Amino acid sequence: MILTGDDVHGIFALKKSLGEHFEMKDLGTLTYFLGLEISSNSDGYYLSQAKYASDLLAKAGLTNSKTVSTPLEPNVHLTPLDGTPLPNATLYRQLVSSLVYLTITRPNIAPVVHLVSQFLSAPRCTHYADVLRILRYVKGTLFHGLHYSSSSALLLRTYSDVDWVGDPTDRRSTTGFCFFLGDSLICWHSKKQTLVSRSSTESEYRALADTA
Repeated sequence: MILTGDDVHGIFALKKSLGEHFEMKDLGTLTYFLGLEISSNSDGYYLSQAKYASDLLAKAGLTNSKTVSTPLEPNVHLTPLDGTPLPNATLYRQLVSSLVYLTITRPNIAPVVHLVSQFLSAPRCTHYADVLRILRYVKGTLFHGLHYSSSSALLLRTYSDVDWVGDPTDRRSTTGFCFFLGDSLICWHSKKQTLVSRSSTESEYRALADTA
């Protein structure tokens, strides 16, 4: 359980009250929780999943592999019929599920993880190769994460974009947006639109509606 806030006395009282009803142990300042690494200083908080990502690379057998500069090849378009079917899809599903959890602190890989997660029911060798490429990119950016500044202005800004008819199979567009509170990224999203847009303008309007 994580208890946080700016009311030190209130947190102390809550811990005391909980301790009267449950067997508890205070582990002190938060540094690691469910794969999340948290560090803090006068500038704010920094969240990363370096150890979690390292364990994931070891599971995929990529500890000593070379890194790549991008998570996928430029202009790649995956389809359900790419390559030959994987004889055993278990590892593919485990790796993709772990990558989904990694997007908690790595929003930069959210779009490509969303892409490979669409083939969980029947993955193919090409899809698996792309998952391994994503992991090699993660290896090269192992200590990337999120920084939450303690001095950032409380100004909310939103950005959105769309990949018009980016899916070659169903011709649907993918919406992406992110919210910044000051300099801190607090929310992000990457998902296919529910309907097929007949123009890039229509897809942009749908993206703005999803963002709002």
